[in-house]
Amino acid sequence: MTRSDLGAYLRARRAQVTPDEAGLPSTGYRRVPGLRREEVASLAGVSVDYYIRLEQGRERSPSAQVIDALAAALRLGEDGRQHLFRLAGLSPRARTAPASDRVDPSLLQLMDAWPHNPAIVYNRAYDVLASNAIADALFDDWSHSRNLMHIVFTDPAARAFYRDWHDVARNSVAGFRLGYGEAPDDPRVRQVLTELLERSPEFADLWARHDARGKALERKRFHHRQVGALTLTMQSFAVRSSPGQELVVYHAEPTSASSEALILLGSLAATSRQRT
Repeated sequence: MTRSDLGAYLRARRAQVTPDEAGLPSTGYRRVPGLRREEVASLAGVSVDYYIRLEQGRERSPSAQVIDALAAALRLGEDGRQHLFRLAGLSPRARTAPASDRVDPSLLQLMDAWPHNPAIVYNRAYDVLASNAIADALFDDWSHSRNLMHIVFTDPAARAFYRDWHDVARNSVAGFRLGYGEAPDDPRVRQVLTELLERSPEFADLWARHDARGKALERKRFHHRQVGALTLTMQSFAVRSSPGQELVVYHAEPTSASSEALILLGSLAATSRQRT
């Protein structure tokens, strides 16, 4: 990454913070939707000229203290803060080869032992490297793509499948941005990025926001063509044995309609496999 990446991130995040959120008066005409440069500089305790040089890429050695102050001024979460440090060259990142696409056999066995919990393993490029039977059924046997970003942004059925598509899209891009920051030279990550920028204006707009955050505990609402509506809780785990891989497991509240729908989906998946 270059200093222009740092400047672009600062500009994008500055535009997302309102004066009210920063505890500043918001009276009078404002040419920009978020904070002015001088406001960020004041909040971070640096000169306006110095901050402008950072945004323009002319300042090449910001201190950790300055970056920390800017993260606070821009109200960044922990993922965003770490991303800012990486862009400033202050967070060490080991040089690694592209993450392995091989999923540990013991993890595959564990996933197969969850007949009613869709589980997938994906890499930084959001390629699904492994999935259990009920995840295959949930995602329609990956008929469109085995890349989650492609499903969200290029599958015509995605807006019906993801009942909160806009939230899913925003969170997906933020997670993809975080993975890109960790491995910007990974050829597969760059390939997916190029494809999405060319094929999806919605992705391009969200990418320009420079949101960066990892997945966390959250609920997702789906509409499956065979079993109808499901509300599932998603848990995400880094695969420590294979850096760059992430395990996601979905589950439904016990005795809920979504739980019954998952049981039905599992039965359909089992029947389908028996026929093949």
